[in-house]
Amino acid sequence: MAVNQNCLLLTLLLSLWLVGCGSTGAAETSADTDNPMTPMDVASIEMAGNVNISPDGNHIVYTKSIPANPLEENATRSSELHVLNTDTGESTELYTETGVSNITFRPEHGTVTFTTTMEDEDSNALYELALEGGEPEKLFQFDNNILGYRWHHDGDHIVFMAHEVMDEAESELPYQPDIYEEGMPNRKGFITNVTRDDHDPHQIQAEGSIYKIEWSPDGEQLAISVAPTPHIDDRYMYQTVKVVDYDSREIVQEIANEGKIGQIQWSPDGENLALRAGNDLHDPIDGRIMVVASDGGSPQNIYPQFEGKFEHIEWSDDDEIHFIASESTERTFGRIDPDGSGYERIIHEESLILNSFSLADDGTAAFQVNTPTHPNEVYLWDGRPNNLPERMTVSNDWLEEKSLGEQRVVTYEARDGAFEIDGLLVLPLGYEEGDEVPLIVEVHGGPEAHYENGWLTNYSMPGHLGAAKGFATFYPNYRGSTGRGLEFITSSQGDLAGREFDDIVDGVDHLIEEGIVDEDRVGVTGGSYGGYATAWMSTYYSDRFAAGVMFVGISNNLSKWGTSDIPEELYLVHSRERIYNNWDKYLENSPIFHVDNAQTPLLIMHGSEDTRVHPGQSLELYRHMKVRRPNVPLRLVWYPGEGHGNAHSTSQLDYNLRMLRWFESFLIEDADEKPEHHLDLEGMGVTSD
Repeated sequence: MAVNQNCLLLTLLLSLWLVGCGSTGAAETSADTDNPMTPMDVASIEMAGNVNISPDGNHIVYTKSIPANPLEENATRSSELHVLNTDTGESTELYTETGVSNITFRPEHGTVTFTTTMEDEDSNALYELALEGGEPEKLFQFDNNILGYRWHHDGDHIVFMAHEVMDEAESELPYQPDIYEEGMPNRKGFITNVTRDDHDPHQIQAEGSIYKIEWSPDGEQLAISVAPTPHIDDRYMYQTVKVVDYDSREIVQEIANEGKIGQIQWSPDGENLALRAGNDLHDPIDGRIMVVASDGGSPQNIYPQFEGKFEHIEWSDDDEIHFIASESTERTFGRIDPDGSGYERIIHEESLILNSFSLADDGTAAFQVNTPTHPNEVYLWDGRPNNLPERMTVSNDWLEEKSLGEQRVVTYEARDGAFEIDGLLVLPLGYEEGDEVPLIVEVHGGPEAHYENGWLTNYSMPGHLGAAKGFATFYPNYRGSTGRGLEFITSSQGDLAGREFDDIVDGVDHLIEEGIVDEDRVGVTGGSYGGYATAWMSTYYSDRFAAGVMFVGISNNLSKWGTSDIPEELYLVHSRERIYNNWDKYLENSPIFHVDNAQTPLLIMHGSEDTRVHPGQSLELYRHMKVRRPNVPLRLVWYPGEGHGNAHSTSQLDYNLRMLRWFESFLIEDADEKPEHHLDLEGMGVTSD
C-alpha cells in the first residue's frame, strides 16, 4: 500500500528574504507581469504523486498525475508510472496506458509492482514491471478490486485488502430502491502466494472493515486496523489496532488505541508499534506519534509537547523514527527516538514543503515536495544532514516562464490575545508597497487542516490566478487548524463559528492596518468548513465582506447533523456535546439564523452527490436569502455527479471561472447585478491553445 498523503503539492527550493507585515518570509517570484497564469494553465497542471525509492537507492518510481482536457471531456485525472535513475537524473515513462496505484518495489526481484484495471477487466489486478520497461506481467487478480497490498519480505506472498464478495438477492420487481446504509460490504484482509496459480487467498479472521495492514519484520505477524463497520464515521473515529498471526490468520493481540489513525509502523525488532494517530478520542487529527508494545497495551504519546503535526513516519533499521512534520506554515524532516528523546530536525527550509518520503538502505531518501512556485515534484536527498533535497523532476516546464505573485508569511495577534495566528498572503502581480488592493480570503476546511508556504493555487484557490487579476489572496490558519499542537487545535472545540472565525476577521483587519488591503473590496471563499466560514462572513459579518463564494458549505448546524455521514466525528472532535442538548446554541451558530444581516453578493456552489455536507445546506441558505434578502445578488450552482469537492476536469474549470468572475464583478467592477448565468468562454479568454 503506497503512502497516500492527502493531496498535498510538491516544491522547488526558493531564496527567501525578510519583509514587513510582522516577521515574515517572502518568496521571490518572477517580476515580469506579462505572462500571468490563466484558468487553463491551472487546468493543465501535472504533478508528481506517490514516490518510492529502491532499497539500493538507484531508482525512484513515482506516479505522475495527468489532468483531462476540460474542453474535451469531463473526466478525472489519470495516473502514470515513471522511473527515475538517481545517478543520471534521467526520468522515463514506465507505464501510461491505464491509471496506476499502489506502486512499490517487489522484494528479492528488483521490479516494481502496481495495481491497475486493464481494458475489458471487471476489477483491477496486481502487475509487475522491470525497471527497464516492457509489458506488465499480471501477478494476481481477485474477485473484487485490490484496495491495497503489502509484500512479505520473501517477495512471494502478499497481504491485501478487498471488499468482501456479497451475495445479492435479485428483486422480483422491475425496480430496485437503494436501502440506505445497509448491505455495505466490509473491507477484508487476505493473504496469498502470487507465484501459485492454484492458491486461494486465506482470509484474515477479523470482524468489521480493515483499513491498514503491515507485516512484522520477521514476517510472522501482521498489524491491522479494523473499524466495526464500513461507515465513514467508524473509519474516522473507531479503528482499533490488532496483531494477527500469519499462519492461523487469527487475532492474537489487541491494542487499546483510541481515535483517528493514519499509519502503523513496526519497530525493527518487532517488539513495538508506532502509530501515527490521535492523542485520544477527542483529537481531531492523526498527527501524534504513539508507541505501544506489539503484545498489547495502551499507546503512549512520545512527544506530547510538540507544537506541530506529524504527517508521515517511518521506523528505520537503526531504531529511530524518521518523520515529516508540519510546524505552522513550514515542514521539517527529522528523527526521534521511540521513547520521545532525541528529537532533531534534519531538513528545515522555510518554503520547501515536504509531503512524503521513502528511505533507501543507505540513508538516501526520495521526497514529494512543493514550493510557492511549483506543485508536487520528486526530490532526492543524499542523506547528509547539511544538504537539502535536490529537485529531480520538472512536470510543467512552461510554469517557469509564468509571472507569479509574491508570497508572504503573515502573523498577527487574535483579538482575545490567546494566540498568535499565522497565514499566507499572495500579492497581485506588480504589487508595490503602499498599494491598497482587493482581497480574497481563502478559508480552509476541516477545521483540522492548515495552509503551508508552498503551492497555493488550484481550481478552488485563487492564488496566482487571483494575482494575475489584481487580487491579493489571504490564507489564514485560524484556531482549530493543524500544525500548531494539541492546545491550538482543540481550542475551537465547542465554539463553532465563534473565536475561530473571529480570527479570520482579525487577519483581514491586520492587512488593512498594514495598508495592503482596500477595506471596501474584501471577498471570502472556501469549501466545506471553509464554506461554513464563507456563509458566516456573508451573514453575521456581512458588513465586512463585499463578495462571497461558498463551496460545499454549512448553513444550518441542526440539519447538518441530521444529514452528514460523520455525526460521531462532529460530536467527538467538533462540538463535544450533542446538539439536541442545546438546540438554540447550534441554530444561533448557523448562517441561516443571521440571514437578515446579509448584504454580501453570494455565489453558492455544491456537488449534487455530496454525502459529507448535504446539498440541502446550500439550498437552505439560498432559499432563506431569496425570500428575506431578495435584493442581494445570489446564485446557486449544482454540479451533477460531484461530491464533496469537484473531481472532474470540466466541473473544476467551470467552478474556477465562476469564482473568479464573481469576485471580479463585485470587488473590481463594482457591479450592482450578478453576471450572466452562462459562461462566455471566448470572452473570458478560454481556448484550447
